[in-house]
Amino acid sequence: MNEVFRMTAEVMASEVKEKRDPALTKLLTSLQQAKELPSTEEELGFLNNLLQSKELHALFNVHNKIISNGTSDKFYPMLSTSMQVMVDVLDVLVSRIPISDDCKELFYLLQKPHVQGLLCAHDTVAQKDYYPHLPEIPTEADEEEETVKIVQLVKSNEPLGATIKTDDETGKIIIARVMHGGAADRSGLIHVGDEVVEVNGINVEGKTPNDVLQILKNSEGTITFKLVPSDGKSSVRESKVRVRAHFDYNATTDPYIPCKEAGLDFQKGDILHIVCQDDAYWWQARKESDRNMRAGLIPSRALQERRILYERNQTSKENGNGLCSVSALPLLTCSNYSLNSPSICTNNSKTKKIIYDTSENDDFDREEIPTYEEVAKLYPRPGIYRPIILIGAPGVGRNELKRRLIATHPEKYKTPIPYTSRPMKPGEINGKEYFFVSREKMEEDIEASKFIEFGEYKGNLYGTSSESVKALVNSGYVCILNPHYQALKMLRNAQLKPYIIYVKPPRLDVLKETRNAASARSTFDVHNSRGFTEEEFNTIMKSSARIEFLYSHLFDETIVNEDLAKALRQLVEAVNRVETEPLWVPASWVQ
Repeated sequence: MNEVFRMTAEVMASEVKEKRDPALTKLLTSLQQAKELPSTEEELGFLNNLLQSKELHALFNVHNKIISNGTSDKFYPMLSTSMQVMVDVLDVLVSRIPISDDCKELFYLLQKPHVQGLLCAHDTVAQKDYYPHLPEIPTEADEEEETVKIVQLVKSNEPLGATIKTDDETGKIIIARVMHGGAADRSGLIHVGDEVVEVNGINVEGKTPNDVLQILKNSEGTITFKLVPSDGKSSVRESKVRVRAHFDYNATTDPYIPCKEAGLDFQKGDILHIVCQDDAYWWQARKESDRNMRAGLIPSRALQERRILYERNQTSKENGNGLCSVSALPLLTCSNYSLNSPSICTNNSKTKKIIYDTSENDDFDREEIPTYEEVAKLYPRPGIYRPIILIGAPGVGRNELKRRLIATHPEKYKTPIPYTSRPMKPGEINGKEYFFVSREKMEEDIEASKFIEFGEYKGNLYGTSSESVKALVNSGYVCILNPHYQALKMLRNAQLKPYIIYVKPPRLDVLKETRNAASARSTFDVHNSRGFTEEEFNTIMKSSARIEFLYSHLFDETIVNEDLAKALRQLVEAVNRVETEPLWVPASWVQ
């Protein structure tokens, strides 16, 4: 690769030496005449150095060669998706265990900005994406006549991928939306704001969108549109934003969507490629797992947040709760009509548990409104492992799962040693079971936010230091944590990049059956060894529901702890996946 860069640089340098670009030479000559104009020596010196620089002339030569070869069959690209090939190669490399030195070198090389920049430039040239986007040439017309364009599309089973509406001011029918990847978009001839004048020779002045859809329904073969181009039309490039959805969506049951046929269904956890965010209420997206699929409509973040607030307010009123009022969700009626089809669009210790059982506070975490989270792929880093966080209600089995996981590979999996202000007991060693510090020191560190969680039991403070977690990660261990769920927001950051696993109980009847059959001991009573009571089983279910409601959008994976052996296998598989596969994380973690 270095040899390629060297040869390219030599060719560019030789071309500059042999021949300067005529246009730049002319500009340089003109610069001599510009000395008579009001300007400083510094300004003229800057322009003179710029126009004489070898780099600028080399860029012009490369540009001219690309343009000239674009019309020649002598040089042509073997492929136009080298960036995607690079991503596929990275996926293969991270799956190789153990990874060889050559693979490791290639892995790091392909992530260098210069290499990725070279591949990106290659794809741009191969796809001829360097040409300027010129406006359409209008047909000849008298000065008093409007410019129109004739667009013909072949009617097939594929939707045309556009919606129409009646303009509020003029009453004319216009193109309201063009779906990315659809037939209308691929034609490059239909744009948002274009006025529809005729469809298959039928004048649509004074007609409604439903009338136009009826014309399309009765049409066969080629469909001809006569359109008046919109003012200020511009080509919109596809967005590269990826998001994880934090809710389920079904377009067919959404009363607010402009057109159900144009909607995109998805489930919570799906990765969506947002291709257009021009509309305040409706975004265009496609599922990341299906790159060839045309885009569909999904509610924007702002719309979904207002919808959730509205629904919660209505539920609160029905339950008689006195919450502050929320502005009503705007009634987004089906004012856009789809040109899609013949159909018409209508409407770690027991001490820790006791600490937090007595400090639950509903005001600690205010409800968030999870809708979408921008994400990017994070590739595994050899020798630096992401911490594994087990979240769940007290009594659900997190401690046992953590203990058994660590037992599978004690030299690899570690858990941080907690701090305490209590006196050291006979036989205890500082730094083994606990780090023993003074109460004043712990209070000072708590005030400085140096603990990811802390609490008090029988007059003594206990806590887990954030530095101890970082120390394990930096030492090459897989750090296993099972903190209180209120510590999630402090732990989920770009420095630690944790993988969060929610340990969920099975149904209440199964929970009782499995725990009683295994003679499971209650974790709610530190003084007596006994089974779980009926009330404790209900507390586990209630706490789990609360954790899911407040934090489910932060979970990377969910494991139902019905059978402990099965849950452990799922946990081991998840940890191995984190170590070997590129996974989606908040976009800010990879920037």
